[in-house]
This record gives sequence, structure tokens and C-alpha cells, in this order.
Amino acid sequence: MTVMDVAVGTRIGELTVSLTRARLVRYAGASTDFNPIHWSDRAAAALGLDGVIAHGMLTMGTALRVVTDWVGDPAAVRRYSARFTRPVVVPDDDLGVEVHCVGTVSAADEDTVTVTIVVRCRDEVVLGAVTAVVSRGDLP
Repeated sequence: MTVMDVAVGTRIGELTVSLTRARLVRYAGASTDFNPIHWSDRAAAALGLDGVIAHGMLTMGTALRVVTDWVGDPAAVRRYSARFTRPVVVPDDDLGVEVHCVGTVSAADEDTVTVTIVVRCRDEVVLGAVTAVVSRGDLP
């Protein structure tokens, strides 16, 4: 199945990723977002959080992988948006926490395909209104 031959309701893929504290540290270095709520239980607790939380942009980027894996060319993504609805609390262990993403075609016309992504962690939606618009014309 390619981006050229999909219809509304087509499930384009799913992805489960484990977010660990080590992954948060690597992302902090790459993004230069060293906010202590992403690595310090003490800082997270001082703000009333249940523990260290994943970077919102890391969660968003992880969700988009469902679409980029499907289209094969990240440059085909024309728009991407999401609302942060719940923090992803990452425990201090080697397993981390799983984030599960499922992408489904929600609109399609001759030029673009819109994919809606449901993003859950521990059976709770952690990103809302997640949509990616993919250009059909830029793909082989």
C-alpha cells in the first residue's frame, strides 16, 4: 500500500516505542532542552508532576514516525500538528514506558493525504488532534 492508493479509513501503520531515561538524556543533548523535569525526579515533584516526563517534542516526533515510515520520504510531510494532552511519565528503570501510535487516513484528495494518529501511553491518550498532511505529488 502506498500513499497513491489509499482511501479514508485505511490504517497506514502502527508503532510502539519504549521511552527510557537514557533516551530522554540523548534527546536533551540533541535538542538542547535540559529542563530538569526531563531528568530530575526532585524537579518534577517540585512542580507537582508524577515523575520525570518525556519532552513533548520527542513524543510528537515519535508519533510522526508512523507516517514517515509509511511514505518513505519525510520531505513529503507538508504539515504536522498535535495538542499535548497528558505528560508521558518515564520511570527510572531500564524498561521505560511504551508509547503506542496508530495512523489512519482521515482525508484524501488528488494532491494530499491526511493521516490522524492516535498516541497512547498506559492506555491514555497523550497527544490529541494529531494530524499529518502528506503530499502525493512529491512521492515516486
